[in-house]
Amino acid sequence: MKSKDEIFNLAPDELQEKLLELQEEMANLKLQKATHQITNPLRIRTVRRNMARVRTLISEYDKGIRVVNKEIKK
Repeated sequence: MKSKDEIFNLAPDELQEKLLELQEEMANLKLQKATHQITNPLRIRTVRRNMARVRTLISEYDKGIRVVNKEIKK
């Protein structure tokens, strides 16, 4: 996972992709937990918080609070 600073520099479309990746990872972690195969249970907390960060940034872009910098666009 990227650091928090790197997440804040992603464009809205990249944030959507990152959210999908995190949701897939969370589903895998929940499956591992249910089958008692999880090696790092604290990873669930980390992924959940990162998902919240990404959702917050997406919401900020939608509401116009955060704008896309020209440096971020490629």
